[in-house]
This record gives sequence, C-alpha cells and structure tokens, in this order.
Amino acid sequence: MLDATLTLHPQVALRPEPFGALAYHYGNRKLIFLKHPDVVRVVESLDGTATVAETLAACHIDEARWPSFEQALTNLQTSEMLQ
Repeated sequence: MLDATLTLHPQVALRPEPFGALAYHYGNRKLIFLKHPDVVRVVESLDGTATVAETLAACHIDEARWPSFEQALTNLQTSEMLQ
C-alpha cells in the first residue's frame, strides 16, 4: 500500500466536519466518516502521482502512525472512495 499511488474517486465529495469529514460517493451512495483531521489532510493530498508513503511524509505524519493510515486508506480504496 505504501508504494501505491491513489487519488480521491471523481464521484466522491468530502464535506468538512468538526471531527474530520464526511465522504460521500455519488455513484454507489456510500457514506463514510473520516474521523480524524489528519486522515482528511492525507486523503485530500492524494493526487495520483505521489506514493502513499510520500504523501504521508509530506503531511508530516509520524511513521509510527503509518500502519493505521495504511489500514484506513485500504478501507477507503475497498469502499471505492479512493482509486
């Protein structure tokens, strides 16, 4: 996952919330809560050119937290929020 290049699916909209954000997929109608502002920052920074590891580093995410971000991004990819 760290070597993957991801981006937000074009049919997904993020709505900022005090806890993080809501992600809504207009195609499959899934709604997902992004429960931490750091996750929102990383997801918004995924541009399809940088790897996940490069994006985490650019967002100043401590490497000790990377496994939890890998899991969150994997779940978002499985839910078709990321491609």
